[in-house]
Amino acid sequence: MREYDNLPPKYSVVVPFHDEQESVLELHRKLSEVMAGRYEPVEFIYVDDQSKDATPQRLAEVAELDPRVTVLRLKRNYGQTTALAAGFDYATGDAIISMDGDLQHDPADIPAMLERFASGDCEIVSGWRQHRVDNFFLRRVPSRAANWVMAKLSGVDIHDFGTTFKVYRRDTIKSIHLYGEMHRFIPALASWNGANVVEVPIRNIVRPEGKSHYGISRTLRVLFDIITIRFLMRYMTRPLHFFGPPGLLGISVGSVILFGLFVEKILWNIDLFAEHGPLMLLAMMLCLFGVQLLALGLVGELLMRTHFESGAEPVYRIERIIGRSRLGTTSGELSDPPFAAAKRAAK
Repeated sequence: MREYDNLPPKYSVVVPFHDEQESVLELHRKLSEVMAGRYEPVEFIYVDDQSKDATPQRLAEVAELDPRVTVLRLKRNYGQTTALAAGFDYATGDAIISMDGDLQHDPADIPAMLERFASGDCEIVSGWRQHRVDNFFLRRVPSRAANWVMAKLSGVDIHDFGTTFKVYRRDTIKSIHLYGEMHRFIPALASWNGANVVEVPIRNIVRPEGKSHYGISRTLRVLFDIITIRFLMRYMTRPLHFFGPPGLLGISVGSVILFGLFVEKILWNIDLFAEHGPLMLLAMMLCLFGVQLLALGLVGELLMRTHFESGAEPVYRIERIIGRSRLGTTSGELSDPPFAAAKRAAK
């Protein structure tokens, strides 16, 4: 037994996997070499996002050989963001390291990131792929444009929002609720909560399999996510401030037009539908549009109060857990992250 085996983890490495059977063993070997000695005690949280190949079997082999490994197999394919959220929920280290499972990220970059993290002036250290190896037109150009827009809208001055390779302070990442495809916006969400984010250059390695799970179609989804994150950062706690101004503008303009038509009808007794039918319909539509926006803003206010006053439930379900000896659990089925039941009982 090693001297670290009975100590709580200081570092947690969270890696989501989906059909990565070729990289599981090699990645764990490299991570073990990097973390050995200097970065112990350490735990490895491997999340299997319902892989269809031999990834579950390879992860089970790793967990059987290494007691530091915990494997979470999700009940269905939720996507990378949710897989990361599950890993973060189960991680117990003070510093949580996340990275991809396809060997695109080099574990040899971890010491530089942890050294920057240890300076104590930041809550997140984000990897920066200074020299990209992806296709120039299909990946690098759209990525550079998206990163520039995200930096301007979020106010977080980093160059690479898309990489999963990051180091988080535990309380910082656990205070962020992830869903959809929001993992690339973690620095922006954390900055909104007051966290300081810094960048460290990392290597960008060609995937051994030579392909990515994402294509050019992701660009449009990223655009929608940018709009979402802008709304969340500025109006999450006050949605009426977003919907109210255009709603009031619509009501005001529509009311002025209708009042003018009413005065014209009283003074000259003209046939409004014959003379100003389209204008009357426009005014009525503007008033209706404004009322709907105000109602939407009020509903948003009520939803936000419900959100903040209710306990948050995880957006995923676990099919099977392998390992987890430090938390006193054994391999089997478990749906709640550790301490979730105690948190609910305390409310």
